[in-house]
Amino acid sequence: MSRMTDILRRALADLDNVFRMELGVLLKDAGVLMFLVALPLFYPLLYSFIYTREVVREVPVCVVDESCTPLSREFLRRVDASPGCRIVARAADMREARALIGRREAYGIVALPADFSSSLERGGRTHVSVFCDMSGMLYYKALVMACTDVSLGMNADIKVKRAPGATERQDDVTRRPLRYESVSLYNPQGGYAAFLIPAVLVLVLQQAVLLGVGMAGGTLREQNALVRLDAVRRRRFGLLRIAAARAAACLVVCIPAAFYVLGVVPRLFRLPHLASASDFCLVVAPFLLAVVFFAHTVGALVRRRENAILLIVFTSVPLLFLSGVSWPGTAIPGFWRCVGMAFPSTFGVNACVRLQSMGADLSAVRGEVAALWLQAGVYFALWLFFMRRRLGEARRTASGS
Repeated sequence: MSRMTDILRRALADLDNVFRMELGVLLKDAGVLMFLVALPLFYPLLYSFIYTREVVREVPVCVVDESCTPLSREFLRRVDASPGCRIVARAADMREARALIGRREAYGIVALPADFSSSLERGGRTHVSVFCDMSGMLYYKALVMACTDVSLGMNADIKVKRAPGATERQDDVTRRPLRYESVSLYNPQGGYAAFLIPAVLVLVLQQAVLLGVGMAGGTLREQNALVRLDAVRRRRFGLLRIAAARAAACLVVCIPAAFYVLGVVPRLFRLPHLASASDFCLVVAPFLLAVVFFAHTVGALVRRRENAILLIVFTSVPLLFLSGVSWPGTAIPGFWRCVGMAFPSTFGVNACVRLQSMGADLSAVRGEVAALWLQAGVYFALWLFFMRRRLGEARRTASGS
């Protein structure tokens, strides 16, 4: 009994010593602290503030009205009254209008031909030309939707004028023979923030942990500090003790960051948060473990602290695409889909978006949760393998010096 007590006491002492050492590395290094604390604190706020208006409105537009008739002015008045566009200039010809686009004084052109009214009055067909600066897709969406809605409304009025009914009911049927209702599922406002920010928040959390832990791993290797753990490694299950204590120290820092990024920020900016707290925690737990073990695996591979930044920073945008949120997953080539499966963010983004934005229950994300647990196990095993090699390397370096 006393032997078991001694073993347990020694194990707890080892865990405490390694935990304190790892926590000191994470909290006393200004660079690591910037990534693990400052980045999760301010980056989500920056992204959310940028997209807080959800949709682009009042896009500056110039018009070329070669008709100059009451009907053409009515068309342009309706376009200007729409929420998506604002007429800022009236050009004499297309050359002048293109010059306004070139100076970025306008982002679109609405051109009406000289026979706009005469063609309609003869019972014929006319056309409206819409040109847009395609360097910003949201400008195009706002302008085209505004002109399309105005065209549909004027089409209905013209049909009623040409074939008036005996009653208002008949006029209404002529104007809208087929009623339809557009419903934006999972994104009622049709906004950019509700579409993109939930995925970006998950990716920001992963990148913060990868950068912070990766830099800390590079620092330990530069300073050969892992040699201090050699005595613990020699004991029974010593490698597991080291891994458990180091992972616990990292989780102490990462759990508050995860709570803030994934729980507080969406509520601050009124983003969708439909999941129950219990379901969301059951998804975030394996995601956070997978990210922590993945980060420690990366940290065991880098030789210098700066290498972690060079290795990880550039992956942010590709990982967003590989998650299948900003670009349809079915359109991603098979090879790149397999590459995306190597990163916890791919499964974490899809699971969190389904729970938070789409209101799915836990059964709908069982595949993603299982994949995250599998990643956590695989990366934990890889971390143990590389950590054993790094500890041996540190011991040989210390003996040689």
